[in-house]
Amino acid sequence: MEKKFRIAIVGCGGMGSGHAVALKSGTGETVYKGNVADAKMPDSAMTTDLRDLIELAGVTDIDPSRVSWAASQGIFTYSDYEEVLADKSVDAVLIATPNHLHKPMAVQALRAGKHVLCEKPVMLCSADLLEVVKEAEKAGKVFYPRQNREWDEDFLIIRKIYEEELLGKTFEIRCRIMGARGIPEDWRSKKEYGGGMMYDWGVHVIDRIVKMIDRPLNDVFCSLKYITNEECDDNVFIHFTFEGGLTVRLEVDTCHFVRLPLWNLFADHGSAEIYSWNCDGKMMRLSSWQDKDALPIIAGSGLTKTMAPRNQETLTELPLPRFDFDRNALYKNFVEVCQGTAEQIITTDHALRVLKIMEACFESAEKGEVIRFEK
Repeated sequence: MEKKFRIAIVGCGGMGSGHAVALKSGTGETVYKGNVADAKMPDSAMTTDLRDLIELAGVTDIDPSRVSWAASQGIFTYSDYEEVLADKSVDAVLIATPNHLHKPMAVQALRAGKHVLCEKPVMLCSADLLEVVKEAEKAGKVFYPRQNREWDEDFLIIRKIYEEELLGKTFEIRCRIMGARGIPEDWRSKKEYGGGMMYDWGVHVIDRIVKMIDRPLNDVFCSLKYITNEECDDNVFIHFTFEGGLTVRLEVDTCHFVRLPLWNLFADHGSAEIYSWNCDGKMMRLSSWQDKDALPIIAGSGLTKTMAPRNQETLTELPLPRFDFDRNALYKNFVEVCQGTAEQIITTDHALRVLKIMEACFESAEKGEVIRFEK
């Protein structure tokens, strides 16, 4: 029987415990401090059962309560990170620690001969990632950024509408991640640990957009707010202009008490909207551009014909496209890349571009200016 690929997790907090449930159960279901026995495989004919590929070697954490939880789930626990790296049966390390620890822990693992799957943001700056990539090349090991949000179904729907031009040529996309609890009162609220919403969620929304839009990014404008936290950004607004004039607006908000749609896509022959993570929404496709005459409507204290709603006979409401896909594609790809049987889907070059765009966002927010990005 062929030996399974063995992976150990360092950091068993929010994401680390989710990874532990996902890998131990084989389902890929990331549940915070959940019960492994309760995890269920997605209702998907395409999703890989991770038990066929991966064996969770164990976890380690500096918090005794996290270690106790892992032990209660039948997961082996290491006394510290050094013990993980000394275990010759461990093929790879999954780093799920606070952001400021990603670089030193990745370097340690690579020098110990382990492959690395690293939580986002993989590093706090592009220069750090370049150093880690050199370490990986020197060690002959894989460094894999776990930027997993391109497998969110909401994103896959928007990408399909955009790439296949289901509503014509897209001229603007908007994505909003909206919450009302401020920054979590943990390391995410501390600048020294790499806290703030740009590093927490900004990396995700940027990652997905630049993965989808395969053209140069010309201009970046970013505004950061510090409403509930003076040290770290808790609200992020980003405006991108891509070559050809396509614009994208991205928002990450933690102090909004009325939610707006998760996605909007505007094209020359229709619009699409996804309301929430459940992917409920619709497309409105134009059936007749020329038939646009309308009677004026009352708008506040005046009349408008320009902004009067379209005649419903000129619009067709359509359901959003839905499809099956492998919910565990990233885990699977990581293992296969380490075994030399597949190409890396989330590349370090892609992660590097995302970090450079984030740096441009920070610069724009600091200067209050639009930043030219790619020529």
